[in-house]
Formats: sequence, structure tokens, C-alpha cells
Amino acid sequence: MIAGDSRRERKKAQTRARIQEAALELFASQGYRETTIAQIAASADVATRTVTLHFPAKDDLLFADDPFTPESLGRHLRERQSASTLETLRDWMHTTMRELDASDLEQEADPAQVWRRRALRARLLMEDDDLRGRARAGYRDLEVLVAAGIGEDIGRPADALLPRLAAVTVVTGLREIYVTREGRAKAQSASSELSDLVDEVLAFAEAGLRDAGQ
Repeated sequence: MIAGDSRRERKKAQTRARIQEAALELFASQGYRETTIAQIAASADVATRTVTLHFPAKDDLLFADDPFTPESLGRHLRERQSASTLETLRDWMHTTMRELDASDLEQEADPAQVWRRRALRARLLMEDDDLRGRARAGYRDLEVLVAAGIGEDIGRPADALLPRLAAVTVVTGLREIYVTREGRAKAQSASSELSDLVDEVLAFAEAGLRDAGQ
């Protein structure tokens, strides 16, 4: 990529991030449903059409660009060697979190900013029935992947109770981190603080699998 293209892509990413930041602040202060695209555009100092070019649907402002996708986790699980599913999940979470920190540093932003945004996003999703439903659909895809991997690890079908129970437990736990008392406090700092909570969730799931196997 030539230098001019690199600058354009960086500027485009910065504009996109500024729009999302403005949207989150408005959603938090006056409500998701009450906020208009025109208000978001004015707050981000861009044209209304710029907002819709980056985010064709209003809820894309909350769901687009999320790096914790089933596709990303699926790649990690396919490429794993001898690691268990939960070990691979831990590595995927930590790696993705470090990449998010690095992304903010590249844009000369506070590394903790991305975690404050994610905590705010989690709160907004929990407060709206439709948004919560869309989020849960994505969580289900993660649960299916984790259940299949755990089933393979312990020699049980993916739809057996133990793999499904472990998968639901770990995905729900990771989802709930941002809305817990500990998560809200640690979201004010860098990802290393939240990584400790990721480890707690996975340790809980691992202990459950060990106890069930005895």
C-alpha cells in the first residue's frame, strides 16, 4: 500500500471511530431510540450521509467492527494444536484484547478508552430488548463453537449436556464481565486488568468440567 492510501485508510478509520464515539455518548445520555442519525452526525462533525455510508443501519453503530466474532474464534479453534478449547479461548481473548489496545495506541488514543466504550456498549445492549436479542444471537454462535470444541476434548457429542452447559457458562461469563462491579471498575484501565476477569471466568468453567469428570 502506498503512503497516500495508508493515510486515507487511517483517516477513514479515525472518522469511523469518531462517529461511533459520538453515537455511544448520545445513546448513553438520551437513549438509543431517542437519538437520531442527524444528531450523531452533528456531534461527530460529519455529514449525515457520512454516518450512513459507514453505518447503514442505526444498530450497526453498536455491532459493527466487534473483533470478538464467531469467525475469529473459529479460526483459532481450527488452527489449535494440542491446546484444549478453553485454553484456545483464553489465548484468543487475550490476543484480541492486546490487539485492541494496540489499535488505540496507533490512533494516539488512551488504551483504556476502548474498554470504557465496550463497557458502555454492554450497558446499552442490556437496557434495550431488541439490541439484547441481536447480541444474544451472536453469543449463541460462540456457544455452538465452544460446545463443539469441548465435546471433542472430552469425547462427548457437542449437543450433550456437559459441553453445552460449559459453553453457555463460559460465554455468558465473558459477556457479563463488563456489567459486573469488578468489570465496571477495571474498564477504566488497560486490558490487562480485564484479562484477570477473563481468566476467572475460564477457571470457573475449567473447574466445572474437572468436577463433572470425576
